[in-house]
Amino acid sequence: MTAKMAASIVEHGEDAFRKLFKFYKRRNPPPDFSEVINFSKPCNDKVFTCELNTTPISEEDVSKAGLRPVKEWRAFGLHGYPGFIFISNPFLPGSQQYWVKQCLKTYPQKPNVCNLDMHMSSVETENIWEKSIDVIRRKGCGKREPKTLLEKLRWVTLGYHYDWNSKTYSPDHYTPFPKELHSLAHKVAAACGFPGFNAEAGILNYYRSDSSLGIHVDESELDHTRPLLSFSFGQTAVFLLGGTKREDRPTAMFMTSGDIMVMSGPSRLLYHAVPCIVPAPAGNVLPSCLGQRLETEAQDDDIIQSVSEEDWDVCSWYLQTSRVNVTLRQVLASGQTFPSSQASNLSTDNCEKSEETQKNKKRKSESGYECDT
Repeated sequence: MTAKMAASIVEHGEDAFRKLFKFYKRRNPPPDFSEVINFSKPCNDKVFTCELNTTPISEEDVSKAGLRPVKEWRAFGLHGYPGFIFISNPFLPGSQQYWVKQCLKTYPQKPNVCNLDMHMSSVETENIWEKSIDVIRRKGCGKREPKTLLEKLRWVTLGYHYDWNSKTYSPDHYTPFPKELHSLAHKVAAACGFPGFNAEAGILNYYRSDSSLGIHVDESELDHTRPLLSFSFGQTAVFLLGGTKREDRPTAMFMTSGDIMVMSGPSRLLYHAVPCIVPAPAGNVLPSCLGQRLETEAQDDDIIQSVSEEDWDVCSWYLQTSRVNVTLRQVLASGQTFPSSQASNLSTDNCEKSEETQKNKKRKSESGYECDT
């Protein structure tokens, strides 16, 4: 079945989103990606160029976060999705390596929270990177070894941590939000017309080659007037963006390494999902942008710092079959406080292996969501 045939089948179905999700999720035969929008080569009638705000931040400021001058960013919108902005890899050569290293080595560290904490002690989940790298290096030499903690990582939360039992954000469950990530989000949001964006919660999702993200809406934040920012690193994924109803037919697009998505305004509360990670082309295990090194020596006041060869060897081995996604959210409006009684629900971008769908219902607190079937 071709992508066009699949589109015609689901156009008027009762659950068009679920059917297209299953189409792209299938493995045998592999799906046809010909109808998936590729923003690196935009030639689709739905796509138009977006004008960004180049005045609020200087070229020097954005470069410190590893970003090109805003005037050089390639930003797009989609007809029918007001408030949705897609920025095609605005990162400077070599800077993605720093953010990947942060996601794999730094952010899983305590006091941040991860899925492994749901069934392991804090002592066991401390220093996930250090407990994994020796085994990973042996795997890189072709030796068969058991899965490391890093390979078992599915999600990490930053700032305001979601409580999986009460399904709320809480002022009592908070750890300091990473300053460098806050700065990155502030600059991207300002360029997209949201000055003063205050990243207060982050969810990192670690997708293996067989991972998927079920259909959901991110609605637990108490302030929906602020955008949701999403950063992708590693292997390419198919992203489905739907409508305000779960059954609305979605639009499929590729998210490649370095791409940024901004969901704001009417698009802030749209259903979306990630049905699959796209297999890397033969002979191109890593996207070329991840093989680049910094072109200039990092300064002490730069956010971006060089990644050691030893660290990058581990990161690049991991990314050969994986993708890391970072979503950043502002939970509270300026001056807003948490209500005394929490009632919000969080649909997080957490990924689990597709063959473990039934087990996920029993392990919801570990995975953060139930995979779609």
